[in-house]
Amino acid sequence: MDEIVRQAMAKWPNVPHCFGWLRLDARGGWRMRDERAQHLDLPGERIAHPALLAFIERNYASDETGRWYFQNGPQRVYVDLELMPYIVRTQPGADGGTELVLHTGQRMGKIDAAWLDGQGRLYLSNGEKTGALDDRDMSHMLSALKVDGSADEDALLRWMEGNDAGTVLRLEHAGRVVTVQRLDQNGLARHFGFVATPPQE
Repeated sequence: MDEIVRQAMAKWPNVPHCFGWLRLDARGGWRMRDERAQHLDLPGERIAHPALLAFIERNYASDETGRWYFQNGPQRVYVDLELMPYIVRTQPGADGGTELVLHTGQRMGKIDAAWLDGQGRLYLSNGEKTGALDDRDMSHMLSALKVDGSADEDALLRWMEGNDAGTVLRLEHAGRVVTVQRLDQNGLARHFGFVATPPQE
């Protein structure tokens, strides 16, 4: 968190929280939602200003109840999450492999758990942070998914459909191998312990 933000919080500790105005979309884009967007349940305008994006991402955190927010000076702006608190992206690694980074720009680090839902969305965790892989990056990770040791797309589809009892899906990435678990996309908030749409206080 920025030091100037800490100072503002100390100077004005009782500024009311803000709800509904900021959304993180399923591809890691920040969206500003005015009253019309909120009323019509629209995604809102995508924020493109680099300095503002960097400020939001440096001051992005969660509270003890699993609500995610952006600390905007003394005001806490709670975030509506379209999918997950973090979105994971791929980029070329220094060793020629694929590196994983969060939408905030932080490196994901070594993966220690993975899940795949019925729509083919991959979720990754390093113990500290868990995020959904940006759907545009799935093609870069397909070769890392092995059904009983084979990178066979037909076998992967059968596993996703639950039609291949007894088979094991594993993710091989950066020298680690983790068993991939099945996940119901409708239960993400409960499974991972976050609040997708913080209610107004």
